[in-house]
Amino acid sequence: MRTSTDRILTTHVGSMPRPEDLADLLYKVEFNEPYDHSEFERSVREAVADIVAKQCAWGLDIVNDGEMGKTGYATYIQQRLEGFSGESASIRFDDMTNFPEYRREQAKAAGTRRLNRPCCTGEVTIRDRGPLTRDIENLTSATADAGISDVFMNAASPGVIAVFQDNHYYPSDDAYLQALADIMKEEYEAIVDAGFILQIDCPDLAMGRHTAFRELSDREFLARAAVQIEALNSALENIAADRVRMHICWGNYEGPHHRDIPLAAILDEVLKAKPKGLLIEASNPRHAHEWSVFAERGFPDDKVLIPGVIDSVTNYIEHPELVAQRICQFADVVGRERVIAGADCGFATFAGMGAVDAKIAAEKFKALTEGAEIASKRLWGG
Repeated sequence: MRTSTDRILTTHVGSMPRPEDLADLLYKVEFNEPYDHSEFERSVREAVADIVAKQCAWGLDIVNDGEMGKTGYATYIQQRLEGFSGESASIRFDDMTNFPEYRREQAKAAGTRRLNRPCCTGEVTIRDRGPLTRDIENLTSATADAGISDVFMNAASPGVIAVFQDNHYYPSDDAYLQALADIMKEEYEAIVDAGFILQIDCPDLAMGRHTAFRELSDREFLARAAVQIEALNSALENIAADRVRMHICWGNYEGPHHRDIPLAAILDEVLKAKPKGLLIEASNPRHAHEWSVFAERGFPDDKVLIPGVIDSVTNYIEHPELVAQRICQFADVVGRERVIAGADCGFATFAGMGAVDAKIAAEKFKALTEGAEIASKRLWGG
């Protein structure tokens, strides 16, 4: 994992708005509807090449494939793993409980798109290695001559897979979690073996508190999180910590979020995870103040912090000066050489679903890189 000794590097969390025709094809893949396989492969390949070129043009240092070939960051495993069928229970966001009218409005805003969330109804095994091979080949080709600092590829954590796809087969949730860790280990290692930084997406460690584990106390949730981190670490046993970064978030949606568990409550447990890089939400109104947690507690010397300095659910384009201020807040606390500027979350968590217009997202990333340049001058001079 590259860091810098003379400027602030920039990156993002993962998903980018997909072209509309590709989003339509991904929707058909998700629901096992007929589609043209050759057209799909071509569309994914072209979309990856295009989004890599755009990220370079925006000035991002550490890029990925925009998750162009995935239906969703936590549901794409259906195309890769056996053992899933039926339908999981609806995910309930506890912060919406007292706002039923707003919940209904949010559901309408999602339009005709919906998620396919089957249950685990059988032994989890590898179904098809093709999609992972395709994603690796596409990203390798797209970045071969781009002169990029680092390239990352996303993968779902065992915990977030379990949150989205209920267990109806294994004798316990712990057994299900470990089965997922054992099977996802192959994907994690393949990504690193291809030369990429592995990004593990772990909303289960924050969003999980007010969704799947909303009936638990904070103490009980932290005990559950410890099990999820133990399973993740077992899946990463053969990968060096500096080849992995981990993203946690409280849910990539515009909602009250007043029932989000505070960063201070989960940080000690989260830091027990193996990945060197930690990506957190740090710009939205519910979590922008939590830079102070690091001022109060410090940050391990062997970790790199990647705070979100642009919001992923608002169409406001952040002023580069604000971006610079946010970066400097973290740099002053944990050290300028251990901060990489990022985004709060992805801009199209599931194909065809995203709160931010694609062209506005591009301008937000330009503000990110411009803000990083301003911050770099302040932190290093020049």
